[in-house]
Amino acid sequence: MANEDLSKLKIDKSVQTFRPVRRRKLIYLLGAILLVFIVGFLYLNGFIRPAVSVEVATVSQVYPSQTFSRLSASGYVVAQRKAAVASKVTSRLVALMVEEGSRVREGQIIARLENEDVIAARDQAEANLKLARANLEGVKADLEDVSRTYHRNKELVAKGIIPRAEYDTSEARYLKTQASLAAAEAAVNAGLATLQAAKVAVEYTLVRAPFDAVVLTKNADIGDIITPLGAAANAKAAVVTIADLGSLQVEADVSETNLGLVKAGQPCEILLDALPDSRFRGVVHTIVPTADRTKATIMVKVRFLDKDPRILPEMRAKVSFLSRPVKPSEEKPRTAVSRSALVSHGSNSTIFVIQGDRVVETPVRTGEELGEMIEILDGVKAGERVVVKPTGRLKNGSRIKIAEK
Repeated sequence: MANEDLSKLKIDKSVQTFRPVRRRKLIYLLGAILLVFIVGFLYLNGFIRPAVSVEVATVSQVYPSQTFSRLSASGYVVAQRKAAVASKVTSRLVALMVEEGSRVREGQIIARLENEDVIAARDQAEANLKLARANLEGVKADLEDVSRTYHRNKELVAKGIIPRAEYDTSEARYLKTQASLAAAEAAVNAGLATLQAAKVAVEYTLVRAPFDAVVLTKNADIGDIITPLGAAANAKAAVVTIADLGSLQVEADVSETNLGLVKAGQPCEILLDALPDSRFRGVVHTIVPTADRTKATIMVKVRFLDKDPRILPEMRAKVSFLSRPVKPSEEKPRTAVSRSALVSHGSNSTIFVIQGDRVVETPVRTGEELGEMIEILDGVKAGERVVVKPTGRLKNGSRIKIAEK
């Protein structure tokens, strides 16, 4: 009995090992399926897909005139009428009525020099002229009196009423008074000339604007000695420097080899570094008939067609020489991108916009072609980076790396 009970206690190894092995295989299979599913999900969504190497461009603001520009050159804005205003006499500056940026009209007094001596000389000349004119009036009165006596005695002597000596005396007085009249008239003329010279001397102490202009620099201060030559110690030759802003032109240097692309009257577009958001219409005014041998360039002067108070002398400028004038509809910039960035889907187009290290395929609405670029009416904004020449590997959400140039 005891042996039978012990035999029943034996373990059936075939039954005990079969069930755990099958269960583990099933768990491994399910794990492998889940792993494949996760890997596939991550790959399809770009999480473990290798980064695609791409070339990048930027959506920019483009002016249509850039598509028909034949040549570009750089230069500076220069006033064609400019003057260092000074005096013709040497004296001390006692008044200055303008400062930098002041607008002056032709003939306006800019400054005044010390002039008490010349004013005194002018007043004296005026007094002398008055005296000469008074003397002239007295001589005229005397002449009238002696003239009547002379003509009366002439008739009386002919009739033998008066002696010949009395007639001769009246004739001598008449001739003498005529000579005195001529001398008095000459004195008046001399007084007028002296007064005019005195007025000119006073005028020389007043510094006036020679034309309508804007004051660029102030070269002297009150108390400085102003002299035409400026040779004396601490003396100044000019009071202010002015320029006519209506005469502003761009002086651009054009290479000798490109001179054939430029001609007088050719339409231009001017861009100033100080005003990057504005473009100004221009036209070739003249081609200076001489070359700069050190730079192998020729100066071309471009005239502004539109006046703008923001344009100032010595501003740096870039000039585009155009094949035709700019139309009114082409004066404003347009948002554009390289045509190679577009992906066509039938009648629709998309662009891969870069966001971080991934791309987002974005639908866009296009406009007219602008050379190698195309206008973007809607979908992306200027400044955004996009992929150019996208390959078939690139999908929405793909991870990217920017190719080195």
